[in-house]
Amino acid sequence: MQITPSERSLAIKDNVVDFMNKHIYPMNKHYNEIEASDRRNDPEALAFIEELRAKAKGLGLWNLFFPHLRDDEPGTGLSNLEFAPICEEMAKIPWASQVFNCNAPVTGNMELLAAAANEEQRQKWLRPLLEGECQSSFVATEPEVASSDATNYQTTIVRDGNDYVVNGRKWFISWSMHPKTTFMIVMGKTNPDNPSRHKQHGVIIIPLDTPGVEILQDTTVMNAYHIGGHPEILLRNVRVPAENLLGEPGDGFAIMQSRMGPGRIHYGMRCVGLAEVALGLMISRAKERVAFGKHLHEHGSVANDIGRSRIEIEQARLLTMHTAQALDEKGPKGARKEVSMLKIVGTELLQKVSERALRVHGAMGVSNQTPLASLFTLGMHLSIADGPSEVHLPGIAKAELRDHDPADFLKYYDVPAR
Repeated sequence: MQITPSERSLAIKDNVVDFMNKHIYPMNKHYNEIEASDRRNDPEALAFIEELRAKAKGLGLWNLFFPHLRDDEPGTGLSNLEFAPICEEMAKIPWASQVFNCNAPVTGNMELLAAAANEEQRQKWLRPLLEGECQSSFVATEPEVASSDATNYQTTIVRDGNDYVVNGRKWFISWSMHPKTTFMIVMGKTNPDNPSRHKQHGVIIIPLDTPGVEILQDTTVMNAYHIGGHPEILLRNVRVPAENLLGEPGDGFAIMQSRMGPGRIHYGMRCVGLAEVALGLMISRAKERVAFGKHLHEHGSVANDIGRSRIEIEQARLLTMHTAQALDEKGPKGARKEVSMLKIVGTELLQKVSERALRVHGAMGVSNQTPLASLFTLGMHLSIADGPSEVHLPGIAKAELRDHDPADFLKYYDVPAR
């Protein structure tokens, strides 16, 4: 197994780090102030991000995550393995990925469109995202059903002549309140009578300004509002052309899965980078703070936390690279087990390391004077988003059970068959 990033990847990473040092880290406090204010979705307040995006695009630091670029489309088009160390660096400032056009949920939407859009749809919907002309949201989760099971979605997508009419209620629809978001990709039932639960749904594109689309309220995540929002949306008799359907009626579940694999792997990449931030803060605090006559790092429990955190970060980083290589070689379906493992490991890593760092900081750790409280709650949030760990674990077990042959294992041991 060869999981070393290419020289090209490492060179681009250096350029990304340099860009972040010059242009993004100095603006982090300003971004956080805007996100915590009533101006969090004000185009004028967010204009500085568009200026940074233009600089990044001009330097070729653009669409770095997207391996499906054509020659005439902007960006670098790295493989998942090449992107992994770059994503880790971007993640150290959670909003930095926007600047490089590598932010969720737009990354997943671009992956979905690359997998499912026909040529006309690619030009109409994917091309503007690649160019950075607009943003988009992915509309799946519903308040009335357990949405960790995607076959539960009840929103209806009904054919009526040359149109589809969409009715339903969705919530936690990230990024749909961003001023540059112009359309959403919606999953709902197109074939409710199909005996296969996995062939009842379709995926359709709905411009946000379509009559019948109503944003009811923004929703907090871990008791905080964010730029772009996570609102509840009502779809009431929303009529869109039939040409906006991606693939065929009933293809929705399979199309969605093509989005989730590449999207979820970024969770692991981001969590490794954020865990590095938490560990760095923990070490700095432990070296400067004195308690009971000794620096904190001289207390065994704190030293143990530092050592264990480094071990866990390195383990997660190796799993990230292995998963990225598996996704490149086998695709979303073939790498499903690895992606699920990484999502669990990455989000748990961020929670554990940020909590240790928070405790070393004491009262300061739970305040807004450090990012640690936000990192801890982000780890918890990400462990639920795009499928909670409790859903991924049975899938991992299922793959293990499927691939395990007791005869291959027991022949090496003197264990009689029962």
